Amino acid sequence: MKLITNRIRGTRDLLPEEYVKTQVIINTIKSEAELYGFNFIRTPVIEHTELFERSTGETSDIVTKEMYSFQDKSGRNISLRPEGTAGVLRAVLENGLHNNTMPLKLMYHSSCYRYEKPQSGRYREFFQFGLEIFGSDTPETETELILLSNSILSRLNLSNIILEINTIGCPECRKKYLEILKKYFEDKKHELCETCQERLEKNTLRILDCKNKSCKEICDNSPEIINYICEPCSEHFEKLKSYLNNLNINYNINSRIVRGLDYYSRTVFEFKIKSQDNNINNLVICGGGRYDKLSEIFGGPNLPALGLGIGLERLVLAMESQDILFPEVQTPEIFIICLDNNSRLLGFKLCDILRKSGIFCELDILNRNLKSQLKYADKIKSKYVIIIGEEELKTKKSKLKDMRNNNNINKEYEISIDPENFLEKFMSIYLSL
Repeated sequence: MKLITNRIRGTRDLLPEEYVKTQVIINTIKSEAELYGFNFIRTPVIEHTELFERSTGETSDIVTKEMYSFQDKSGRNISLRPEGTAGVLRAVLENGLHNNTMPLKLMYHSSCYRYEKPQSGRYREFFQFGLEIFGSDTPETETELILLSNSILSRLNLSNIILEINTIGCPECRKKYLEILKKYFEDKKHELCETCQERLEKNTLRILDCKNKSCKEICDNSPEIINYICEPCSEHFEKLKSYLNNLNINYNINSRIVRGLDYYSRTVFEFKIKSQDNNINNLVICGGGRYDKLSEIFGGPNLPALGLGIGLERLVLAMESQDILFPEVQTPEIFIICLDNNSRLLGFKLCDILRKSGIFCELDILNRNLKSQLKYADKIKSKYVIIIGEEELKTKKSKLKDMRNNNNINKEYEISIDPENFLEKFMSIYLSL
């Protein structure tokens, strides 16, 4: 079979078996975040391009190489969101949520789009769960978000997780460090990759985020920002460490973490998975940091903020690598087999009764014969079947057949199919099995 087109490179179809895995993760994050006071928000997938140019920086790789941008029919510059934070902050400011009682805790899960080389755990359309806290500039805020992240990963039964933290200082103390860092890299300019040579002139700090092997080796001996931060930033970082120590949350200080977006300041952090699998080892599955000045860049008031993003595809990959079991696609509790038109009329009615009571029920809609319907019920792994034909319509009774084949015996139970008392009779049998 030749289709007129295939899916776009870097995207994927999330089939039912895979979708179940994603939903398990989303539901786990949601239920845990609700214990911390987070509420859902949803923002549009398209925004004015300027929003991302302002937030991520006009010289960032996202803006210069990775954004899906276009002009709409009115000539406006529009982009698909490459990440979630900028849109959420825009929504907070535009809708006046910053005037609410603080702190404001918001969560979301959304699709994001970046034109980059597809690889294991990385797609051009990817899905992210985000958590943002607005209105607090204290290290207690970082503690709360890191503690929540740690709890989520624990509830998902992940092991070999590494937390790495760093501080990249505030805009003021970072100026001095950037001067020293730029001088260091200028002396090694010709050893840097072409992209990092451009970064040297436009955004030196981003060189530390380069994945090129030779650049990483040069970065290993570069000056560390933690030695140049101001006293308030240092106190902030020390207090965060004291909280993490008190909570017995293990962490490593990684002075090379700068995160990939320009809007971060002070604390940045990442949760990585440590594994023997080359596709998984040191895979970042959760990362974030503080972005206190972004509101003012957007034209809003001073609004300190902290956020993180959890990559859903990467999380699934990590869980699969550790053989963590996911639930299977849901199967019917009961399948109603109908042998003629009159039995189908009753079958629809009984299905409706069961579904309204929260019981997953199916019936044949292809007008198959008895043998084919039994085969189909077995194929979809229905736990029970009820057969309705001419005789069953007369007596208003049928058999509830157990399809689970326990001890190689398919047990049967007589049941009323009179709609008036069907549910009561069914439940009395069902709950006793």
